[in-house]
Amino acid sequence: MSTSALISQHTLDDVFAWRAHSPVTVRAFLGDAQALAAVLPAGDWLLNMCEDRYHFAVGFVAGLLAGKVSLQPSSQSLDTLQQLAIDHPGVAWLGERADTVPHMPGLVFPDLDALPRPAVVVMPQVDDDRLVAILFTSGSTGAPQPHRKTWGKVVLNGLAEAAALGLQQRPQAIVGTVPAQHSYGFESTFLVALHGGCSFVAGKPFYPQDIVAALEAVPRPRMLVTTPFHLSALLASGLAVPPLDLILSATAPLSPELAHRAEAHCGAPVHEIYGSTESSALACRRTLDGAAWTLMGQARLEQDGDTTYACGGHVERRVPLADIIERLDDGRFVLHGRHADLVNIAGKRTSLAYLNHQIGAIPGVVDAAFFLPDDADAHDGVVRLTAFVVAPTLDARALMAELRLRLDPIFLPRPLVFMDALPRNHTGKLTRTALQALHEEKVKPHGRR
Repeated sequence: MSTSALISQHTLDDVFAWRAHSPVTVRAFLGDAQALAAVLPAGDWLLNMCEDRYHFAVGFVAGLLAGKVSLQPSSQSLDTLQQLAIDHPGVAWLGERADTVPHMPGLVFPDLDALPRPAVVVMPQVDDDRLVAILFTSGSTGAPQPHRKTWGKVVLNGLAEAAALGLQQRPQAIVGTVPAQHSYGFESTFLVALHGGCSFVAGKPFYPQDIVAALEAVPRPRMLVTTPFHLSALLASGLAVPPLDLILSATAPLSPELAHRAEAHCGAPVHEIYGSTESSALACRRTLDGAAWTLMGQARLEQDGDTTYACGGHVERRVPLADIIERLDDGRFVLHGRHADLVNIAGKRTSLAYLNHQIGAIPGVVDAAFFLPDDADAHDGVVRLTAFVVAPTLDARALMAELRLRLDPIFLPRPLVFMDALPRNHTGKLTRTALQALHEEKVKPHGRR
């Protein structure tokens, strides 16, 4: 049986986390986790709903020490949690509110100072083959799906990302705007602390002023792990951002224009992560260096017809990817949109990603998304694209004039729906379900416009 350390790249007295402007050492963190492990509810499954990143981290490791598997759904809808309880009998939640999950047993995160804390003198080891977490897809293209993560692969994941981003040579204090339950937040704020020598801030700031305050509270080098949605809001606020050393983005395409503005404003390179819940983080790139992605660690790509598979290294199994991928001679690759995003109207083809990029690049557009309804909504046998847009300074005529310069007429939205905001979730994603609901509310009742 092979094992790996619970935390690597750190000594017991290194800083592992930042709480209320105070550092927490690895030794203190492990003491907190052991204390919590002793009071966790019985059962094999732990639904870790903690919003505070330090609470989540302590809960994850406490569950690990107590022999539990961490369940980490992206969606916290009642339907999702009820289905999760059916699929995992005996599951109990850990959270910060007494009503975290109604009608399910659980534990409100306790006052750690009130718990007896054993002395920590040695680093725990974990069996590499042990199932430690089940992460769930966001449901952006359908119902959330579970994906099992074993300890050995989790360790390789953290090591691979840290090496690819240069974090092992220069560990960062990490401020994350994304939840720790989500695969991106789990990997890029927590795993790179476990196995990349980094430390993380306990909070999950959302508003620009809170992001700035969180950055100011930790020393350099410091890294912001965020999304295009949060990054755009931060820049639009006009607030001065403390000097950064790295900005990391994922969950949605990042435009070169936004990356350029972020680098100029924050004085740090902007990198992106490409991956999925199924495959884990696979590749990275500096956005302004071009479209090509570089694989991380020992992960590799294999192609079979039109489908590209990820395998090897920290990837749990041979995983089919949702994207159309062009492999380059130097081992890197380029993305050409998702298979599910392909749009074919009257024999002409494009992708939703391309359309979203074009409308998002128009000056005055704050947020936007194209939506392709189901065939059942076709008019005269032709499905018409809808675009939902947030653009307070533009009207429909001005926006359509700009789109006509950029798009084939067949792909112009019919209708164009102006919104105050788009229903993005807590990771900045727009799910198809949310867009379908918008279409049902804003478009269908009015017929063709």
